[in-house]
Amino acid sequence: MRKFGLIGKKLGHSFSKRYFTEKFAREGIADAAYELYELPNIADFPDLLTSEPELVGLNVTVPYKEAVIPYLHGLDESAARIGAVNTIRIENGSTKGYNTDFIGFRDTLQQFYPVGESAQALVLGTGGAAKAVWTALEELAIPYTSVSRNPAQNQLHYESITPDVLQAYTLIINTTPLGMAPDTTSVPAIPYEALTPGHYLYDLVYNPEETLFLQRGRLAGAQTINGLPMLYAQADAAWEIWTNERHR
Repeated sequence: MRKFGLIGKKLGHSFSKRYFTEKFAREGIADAAYELYELPNIADFPDLLTSEPELVGLNVTVPYKEAVIPYLHGLDESAARIGAVNTIRIENGSTKGYNTDFIGFRDTLQQFYPVGESAQALVLGTGGAAKAVWTALEELAIPYTSVSRNPAQNQLHYESITPDVLQAYTLIINTTPLGMAPDTTSVPAIPYEALTPGHYLYDLVYNPEETLFLQRGRLAGAQTINGLPMLYAQADAAWEIWTNERHR
Protein backbone atom coordinates (compact mmCIF):
# COMPACT_ATOMS: atom_id res chain seq x y z
CA MET A 1 0.00 0.00 0.00
CA ARG A 2 1.41 3.37 -1.07
CA LYS A 3 0.72 6.09 1.45
CA PHE A 4 0.35 9.79 0.75
CA GLY A 5 -0.62 12.54 3.12
CA LEU A 6 -0.69 16.12 4.30
CA ILE A 7 1.41 17.60 7.09
CA GLY A 8 0.51 20.76 8.95
CA LYS A 9 -0.22 22.01 12.44
CA LYS A 10 -4.03 22.13 12.36
CA LEU A 11 -5.59 20.41 9.37
CA GLY A 12 -9.34 20.31 10.01
CA HIS A 13 -11.22 20.00 6.73
CA SER A 14 -8.61 19.15 4.11
CA PHE A 15 -9.08 19.73 0.39
CA SER A 16 -6.15 17.38 -0.30
CA LYS A 17 -7.55 14.36 1.55
CA ARG A 18 -10.95 14.69 -0.12
CA TYR A 19 -9.42 15.32 -3.54
CA PHE A 20 -7.02 12.37 -3.52
CA THR A 21 -9.44 9.95 -1.84
CA GLU A 22 -12.01 10.72 -4.54
CA LYS A 23 -9.33 10.45 -7.23
CA PHE A 24 -8.26 6.99 -6.03
CA ALA A 25 -11.88 5.79 -6.00
CA ARG A 26 -12.71 7.34 -9.39
CA GLU A 27 -9.61 5.98 -11.14
CA GLY A 28 -9.60 2.58 -9.44
CA ILE A 29 -6.29 3.15 -7.68
CA ALA A 30 -6.62 0.46 -5.00
CA ASP A 31 -3.05 0.44 -3.68
CA ALA A 32 -3.02 4.04 -2.41
CA ALA A 33 -4.32 5.89 0.64
CA TYR A 34 -4.18 9.54 1.71
CA GLU A 35 -4.01 10.52 5.39
CA LEU A 36 -3.76 13.67 7.49
CA TYR A 37 -0.71 14.06 9.74
CA GLU A 38 -0.98 16.88 12.24
CA LEU A 39 2.47 17.74 13.59
CA PRO A 40 2.56 19.91 16.75
CA ASN A 41 6.11 20.84 15.75
CA ILE A 42 8.09 20.44 12.52
CA ALA A 43 10.78 18.70 14.59
CA ASP A 44 8.35 15.73 14.64
CA PHE A 45 8.77 15.29 10.87
CA PRO A 46 11.65 12.72 10.98
CA ASP A 47 9.68 10.59 13.46
CA LEU A 48 6.71 10.61 11.08
CA LEU A 49 8.87 9.24 8.26
CA THR A 50 10.23 6.53 10.55
CA SER A 51 6.81 5.49 11.82
CA GLU A 52 5.21 5.51 8.34
CA PRO A 53 7.67 3.63 6.07
CA GLU A 54 5.03 3.26 3.33
CA LEU A 55 4.91 7.03 2.74
CA VAL A 56 5.93 7.99 -0.79
CA GLY A 57 4.48 11.48 -1.03
CA LEU A 58 3.43 14.36 1.19
CA ASN A 59 1.76 17.71 0.79
CA VAL A 60 2.77 20.51 3.15
CA THR A 61 0.57 23.30 4.44
CA VAL A 62 1.00 26.21 6.83
CA PRO A 63 2.97 26.80 8.91
CA TYR A 64 5.56 24.31 7.64
CA LYS A 65 6.13 25.23 3.97
CA GLU A 66 9.41 26.95 4.84
CA ALA A 67 10.21 25.22 8.14
CA VAL A 68 10.33 21.76 6.54
CA ILE A 69 13.18 22.64 4.16
CA PRO A 70 16.09 21.91 6.59
CA TYR A 71 14.69 18.40 7.09
CA LEU A 72 14.79 17.50 3.38
CA HIS A 73 17.61 15.87 1.44
CA GLY A 74 17.10 18.02 -1.65
CA LEU A 75 15.05 20.74 -3.33
CA ASP A 76 13.70 21.22 -6.81
CA GLU A 77 15.09 24.35 -8.47
CA SER A 78 11.82 26.29 -8.35
CA ALA A 79 11.21 25.39 -4.69
CA ALA A 80 14.70 26.63 -3.87
CA ARG A 81 14.03 29.94 -5.67
CA ILE A 82 10.70 30.40 -3.90
CA GLY A 83 11.99 29.29 -0.52
CA ALA A 84 8.88 27.22 0.19
CA VAL A 85 7.81 23.60 -0.27
CA ASN A 86 4.27 22.25 -0.53
CA THR A 87 5.04 18.81 -2.00
CA ILE A 88 7.57 16.18 -0.91
CA ARG A 89 8.59 13.10 -2.84
CA ILE A 90 9.96 10.21 -0.76
CA GLU A 91 12.03 7.55 -2.53
CA ASN A 92 14.41 5.01 -0.99
CA GLY A 93 14.57 6.99 2.23
CA SER A 94 15.41 10.23 0.41
CA THR A 95 13.17 13.31 0.50
CA LYS A 96 12.97 16.03 -2.15
CA GLY A 97 10.87 19.19 -1.90
CA TYR A 98 8.86 20.81 -4.70
CA ASN A 99 6.54 23.79 -5.02
CA THR A 100 3.47 22.89 -7.04
CA ASP A 101 1.71 26.15 -6.10
CA PHE A 102 4.10 27.71 -8.61
CA ILE A 103 3.26 25.04 -11.21
CA GLY A 104 -0.49 25.39 -10.64
CA PHE A 105 -0.42 29.15 -10.94
CA ARG A 106 1.84 29.16 -14.00
CA ASP A 107 -0.20 26.59 -15.92
CA THR A 108 -3.60 28.16 -15.19
CA LEU A 109 -2.31 31.67 -15.89
CA GLN A 110 -1.19 30.60 -19.36
CA GLN A 111 -4.73 29.40 -20.09
CA PHE A 112 -6.32 32.58 -18.69
CA TYR A 113 -4.07 35.47 -19.72
CA PRO A 114 -2.78 36.25 -23.23
CA VAL A 115 0.95 36.53 -22.66
CA GLY A 116 2.33 38.98 -25.21
CA GLU A 117 4.65 41.94 -25.57
CA SER A 118 2.24 44.22 -23.69
CA ALA A 119 1.94 41.84 -20.73
CA GLN A 120 2.49 43.59 -17.41
CA ALA A 121 1.40 42.35 -13.98
CA LEU A 122 0.58 44.04 -10.70
CA VAL A 123 1.01 41.60 -7.78
CA LEU A 124 -0.97 42.54 -4.68
CA GLY A 125 0.85 41.26 -1.59
CA THR A 126 4.41 40.14 -0.86
CA GLY A 127 3.93 37.08 1.36
CA GLY A 128 4.64 33.41 0.75
CA ALA A 129 1.97 33.02 -1.96
CA ALA A 130 3.42 36.03 -3.81
CA LYS A 131 6.83 34.33 -4.03
CA ALA A 132 5.38 31.45 -6.04
CA VAL A 133 3.59 33.96 -8.29
CA TRP A 134 6.80 35.97 -8.84
CA THR A 135 8.67 32.82 -9.89
CA ALA A 136 5.94 31.86 -12.37
CA LEU A 137 5.85 35.37 -13.87
CA GLU A 138 9.62 35.35 -14.25
CA GLU A 139 9.50 31.99 -16.02
CA LEU A 140 6.82 33.32 -18.39
CA ALA A 141 8.82 36.54 -18.93
CA ILE A 142 5.94 38.72 -17.70
CA PRO A 143 7.25 41.95 -16.11
CA TYR A 144 5.63 42.65 -12.74
CA THR A 145 5.50 45.13 -9.87
CA SER A 146 4.53 44.16 -6.33
CA VAL A 147 2.29 46.19 -4.02
CA SER A 148 2.61 46.14 -0.25
CA ARG A 149 1.48 48.04 2.84
CA ASN A 150 5.17 48.09 3.75
CA PRO A 151 6.91 48.25 0.38
CA ALA A 152 10.54 47.29 -0.07
CA GLN A 153 12.74 48.68 -2.82
CA ASN A 154 11.12 48.54 -6.28
CA GLN A 155 7.71 47.85 -4.74
CA LEU A 156 4.70 50.16 -4.56
CA HIS A 157 2.47 51.20 -1.67
CA TYR A 158 -1.27 50.80 -2.16
CA GLU A 159 -1.60 54.58 -1.94
CA SER A 160 0.54 54.82 -5.08
CA ILE A 161 -1.93 52.85 -7.20
CA THR A 162 -3.71 55.66 -9.02
CA PRO A 163 -6.07 55.14 -11.97
CA ASP A 164 -3.22 56.11 -14.30
CA VAL A 165 -0.92 53.51 -12.74
CA LEU A 166 -3.58 50.84 -13.09
CA GLN A 167 -3.81 51.45 -16.84
CA ALA A 168 -0.22 50.27 -17.25
CA TYR A 169 -1.00 46.81 -15.84
CA THR A 170 -3.38 44.52 -17.71
CA LEU A 171 -2.96 41.65 -15.23
CA ILE A 172 -3.74 42.15 -11.53
CA ILE A 173 -3.09 39.26 -9.13
CA ASN A 174 -4.32 39.16 -5.55
CA THR A 175 -2.04 37.01 -3.38
CA THR A 176 -3.38 38.40 -0.09
CA PRO A 177 -6.09 36.71 2.02
CA LEU A 178 -8.33 39.79 1.66
CA GLY A 179 -11.85 38.70 0.75
CA MET A 180 -11.42 35.14 2.02
CA ALA A 181 -14.30 33.68 4.04
CA PRO A 182 -15.41 34.55 6.64
CA ASP A 183 -14.16 38.14 6.00
CA THR A 184 -15.78 38.41 2.59
CA THR A 185 -16.27 42.20 2.73
CA SER A 186 -12.53 42.97 2.73
CA VAL A 187 -10.86 43.91 -0.54
CA PRO A 188 -7.44 45.15 -1.71
CA ALA A 189 -7.30 48.96 -1.84
CA ILE A 190 -6.98 49.75 -5.55
CA PRO A 191 -9.02 52.18 -7.72
CA TYR A 192 -11.60 49.74 -9.08
CA GLU A 193 -13.27 52.52 -11.07
CA ALA A 194 -10.20 52.46 -13.35
CA LEU A 195 -10.69 48.82 -14.35
CA THR A 196 -11.67 48.14 -17.96
CA PRO A 197 -12.63 45.17 -20.18
CA GLY A 198 -8.92 45.03 -21.06
CA HIS A 199 -7.96 43.99 -17.52
CA TYR A 200 -7.50 40.44 -16.21
CA LEU A 201 -7.98 39.80 -12.49
CA TYR A 202 -6.61 36.63 -10.88
CA ASP A 203 -7.47 35.99 -7.21
CA LEU A 204 -5.66 33.16 -5.42
CA VAL A 205 -8.58 33.04 -2.95
CA TYR A 206 -11.17 30.37 -3.83
CA ASN A 207 -13.59 30.65 -0.91
CA PRO A 208 -15.91 32.36 -1.75
CA GLU A 209 -15.78 31.52 -5.45
CA GLU A 210 -16.23 35.19 -6.30
CA THR A 211 -14.53 37.61 -3.93
CA LEU A 212 -15.41 41.29 -3.83
CA PHE A 213 -12.14 41.88 -5.72
CA LEU A 214 -13.33 39.66 -8.58
CA GLN A 215 -16.90 40.95 -8.43
CA ARG A 216 -15.77 44.54 -8.92
CA GLY A 217 -13.57 43.44 -11.78
CA ARG A 218 -16.42 41.54 -13.44
CA LEU A 219 -18.76 44.51 -13.14
CA ALA A 220 -16.13 46.65 -14.89
CA GLY A 221 -16.05 44.14 -17.74
CA ALA A 222 -12.69 42.61 -16.81
CA GLN A 223 -11.85 38.92 -17.21
CA THR A 224 -11.69 37.13 -13.84
CA ILE A 225 -10.51 33.82 -12.37
CA ASN A 226 -10.37 32.54 -8.80
CA GLY A 227 -7.88 30.21 -7.12
CA LEU A 228 -9.84 26.98 -7.61
CA PRO A 229 -8.26 25.96 -10.95
CA MET A 230 -4.82 26.60 -9.41
CA LEU A 231 -5.75 24.43 -6.41
CA TYR A 232 -6.66 21.49 -8.66
CA ALA A 233 -3.63 22.04 -10.90
CA GLN A 234 -1.18 22.04 -8.00
CA ALA A 235 -2.71 18.78 -6.69
CA ASP A 236 -2.42 17.16 -10.13
CA ALA A 237 1.20 18.32 -10.37
CA ALA A 238 1.95 16.76 -6.97
CA TRP A 239 0.53 13.44 -8.14
CA GLU A 240 2.67 13.56 -11.28
CA ILE A 241 5.77 14.21 -9.16
CA TRP A 242 4.98 11.34 -6.80
CA THR A 243 4.32 8.90 -9.64
CA ASN A 244 7.26 9.85 -11.87
CA GLU A 245 4.98 11.35 -14.54
CA ARG A 246 6.55 14.79 -14.08
CA HIS A 247 10.32 15.05 -13.95
CA ARG A 248 11.55 18.29 -12.41
